[in-house]
Amino acid sequence: MSEHTHNIDYKTAFTVEPQEQSQVTITGELPYEEVAKEREAALKKLGENVELDGFRKGHVPADVLEKHIGESALLTEMAERALAHHYAHIVAAHELDVIGHPQVQITKLAKDNPFAFSLTVAVMPEVTLPDYKALAKGANEQKASTEVTDEDVDKQIEDIMRRKLAYDRLQAKAAASTDESDSKANETTDATELPTPESEAKKQAAEAEEAFDPETAPLPELTDDYVKELGQPGQFADVADFKAKIREHLELEKEREATAAHRGTITDQIIEATEIVVPQILIDSEMNQMFAQMEEDLKRNNLKMDDYLSHIKKTKEDLIKEWTPAAEKRAKLQLVLNEIAKAEDITPDEKELDEQVNQLMEQYQDADKARVQVYVASVMQNEAVMKMLEAQK
Repeated sequence: MSEHTHNIDYKTAFTVEPQEQSQVTITGELPYEEVAKEREAALKKLGENVELDGFRKGHVPADVLEKHIGESALLTEMAERALAHHYAHIVAAHELDVIGHPQVQITKLAKDNPFAFSLTVAVMPEVTLPDYKALAKGANEQKASTEVTDEDVDKQIEDIMRRKLAYDRLQAKAAASTDESDSKANETTDATELPTPESEAKKQAAEAEEAFDPETAPLPELTDDYVKELGQPGQFADVADFKAKIREHLELEKEREATAAHRGTITDQIIEATEIVVPQILIDSEMNQMFAQMEEDLKRNNLKMDDYLSHIKKTKEDLIKEWTPAAEKRAKLQLVLNEIAKAEDITPDEKELDEQVNQLMEQYQDADKARVQVYVASVMQNEAVMKMLEAQK
């Protein structure tokens, strides 16, 4: 808010009434002299693109311009400018944490009369947190084990071997099909062709191929030479190295999956026990992000949204209806995490924040740095809150 002052008691001149969906309605009026102060600026704005015979564009005299524009249009522009100016003062006086732009309803606008209006705007909702530390502690005691057993390693190795077996069979089949096509191209057709040992052998091989099932077929022996054929050249030195790297991969994967599931359990319990009404504007914001992510995913696969919706036989409205519960949950989660961060005085480390912002700006040089900073700060704060919850014993 600017440092200048006005001879208006915004606290008493305007009333604030709570509405549903974490909204408030602000009602009151401004003295006409406050509206009149905007006359010159309003006239200049409205005259920017006016072209009249005998005058250069943007240089029409004020008295001529006023007649051309009309008092009603000029008064409306003055009122809008006055409202935009005083809105911040009204919000500050009533200590409102508003979200988005207000819906304006003008109830009285006339020259030399007070300018009366009402504004309906969403505000940050009150968040009544439960004993989140106790809930986190209980969830932590039930966290699933991330231990990787020998059986897990053996199962993964078998899956890899069976995929290789199926791949090798496909390659061999493709090669055999090519050889057979070349052979037939060099053969002469004989209507009286009789079975031969070669044709019988081919028939038996085809029947064996048809009966082959990579899920049940015997596997080859796991040897040092065999594992060297897996992965990238030189990736595995021997069987022991292969098993060690498989175990390491499974440990990372299992820890990642367990952490995601566990964090979901903690936050679900806290959200369930939190008293909160989510403003529609926040739900809409989450929905927009979900659609933006979907469009980005489709773009990477050279697909268009309209084509995808046509393929799945759904409209955008269908998806909005399906996704609304998830969007509301995401909005609730962010509000809860913000409130916990406030209660615990958790803020991102400034040095680390600057480093991450600078790294992203190097990759996305056209990005708005202020928005990048807000995004990174939010991610860092959320992570710090989750680690605090996971540490409750």
